[in-house]
Amino acid sequence: MNTFKVDIVQKSEYPILVEVWEASVRATHDFLKEEDIRYFRPLILNTYLDAVELRCARDGQGIVLGFLGVADHNLEMLFIHPDNRGMGIGRKLLDFAIDELEVQKVDVNEQNKQAVGFYEHYGFEVIGRSALDASGKPYPILHMKLKSNQSNMKQATVAR
Repeated sequence: MNTFKVDIVQKSEYPILVEVWEASVRATHDFLKEEDIRYFRPLILNTYLDAVELRCARDGQGIVLGFLGVADHNLEMLFIHPDNRGMGIGRKLLDFAIDELEVQKVDVNEQNKQAVGFYEHYGFEVIGRSALDASGKPYPILHMKLKSNQSNMKQATVAR
């Protein structure tokens, strides 16, 4: 069983986060064009990472397996390296974001069906939709909010 811990991120690790972001996006965002990835890459590195509170999942050797970013109780980013998917990292990071960073909302690309399903399974529901992403690109965004009874459901699951 692989073990990992949620940890803080140093600014010097931003290039590693961008590598995780790009690998994750290439594995899950098949609707993006190559030019979109090239467009977003420097924005992630130079702007977006500084705009959020970051945490990462590290393995026993300190390797970054995935990361999240939160601002104003909104999960702005959650990316897991594709080599590490299915290990519970996304769930553990999301638990941390909800429990420690008080996340209540997430915006997700409508075309990223895996992510939409992940958040729905976790108890988020769609409360709105934007036809364009924040950059004005034609990638619809679903605005999701954690159902109010979700924390009670989570506690009941833990008690079993």
